[in-house]
Amino acid sequence: MSVTASTDVVIQVRGVRKFYGDVHAVDGVSFDVRRGEVFGLLGPNGAGKTTTVEMLEGLRKPDSGELEILGIDAVGQPEALKERIGITLQTAELYPKLTVVEVLDLFRSFYSRTLPTEQLIEFLDLGERQTAQTKELSGGQRQRLAVALALVNDPEVVFLDEPTTGLDPAARRSLWSLVERLREQGKTILLTTHYMEEADQLCDRLAIMDHGRILEMGTSGELIDQHFHERAVRFDTLPDLRDSELTALPGVTSLKHDDESTWLYTNDVPATIGALLALTESRRLEPDNLAIRKATLEDVFLELTGRALRD
Repeated sequence: MSVTASTDVVIQVRGVRKFYGDVHAVDGVSFDVRRGEVFGLLGPNGAGKTTTVEMLEGLRKPDSGELEILGIDAVGQPEALKERIGITLQTAELYPKLTVVEVLDLFRSFYSRTLPTEQLIEFLDLGERQTAQTKELSGGQRQRLAVALALVNDPEVVFLDEPTTGLDPAARRSLWSLVERLREQGKTILLTTHYMEEADQLCDRLAIMDHGRILEMGTSGELIDQHFHERAVRFDTLPDLRDSELTALPGVTSLKHDDESTWLYTNDVPATIGALLALTESRRLEPDNLAIRKATLEDVFLELTGRALRD
């Protein structure tokens, strides 16, 4: 494998494929992750995000392609990476009868270089629960402990696979704060998520994945600007209104349907809203749940795939 092209690039993925029979779980994925950034893989369940990360972590072997981390061949030399990366799996099983301190001490014994247990507990805000058995922890506390276990060896690169799935909003935002603190420490983070807001909040750059492929890549702002300069008008779909009527409304540049919603993209919101209300009133219809907002990553995903990305 070629030497990493830039000292600022710590992860290189080139043309990686992983097939399971006729299923193309990962189909020609390529991307770079720069030192000190949070890079996101955004997509629905089954998009290939976890499979991609597991190949980088050495848990699966690709059928073809190249993966490099910190200048090391992740396929040919996975053992050389173990001391330098940290992993939080999508479903982490913790030893239920061990306390927080005991689990951390156990994982520290696996590495030649580690951070002190007390430092990890303080950083992850687990002080009040350090003597609790892991089975007694809340979902958010378990996730913080899982991240602590990924940090015991003070890794240069951290993999976080769907770290906030299943958490309540408060616990999710607590994890977001943790990721931002890791960024401030200079850690390189590869994050997978199916939450639009999470990707927008945390990721310096992201790749939108679907059906094993990367569809677009860039910052959140770049991705939105590439596809939209308009605002989005949303309302519950009215079957009695034809698409041709809606696209003919003043200001409307495009139209999308998602499940039970209709989205009009317009460069003249007042004109579009006025004409829409006039049209629906003439038909004795009501555009329920009418809303206006700037275009978001949700709109980009809808534009690229023809469907929205739901939690």
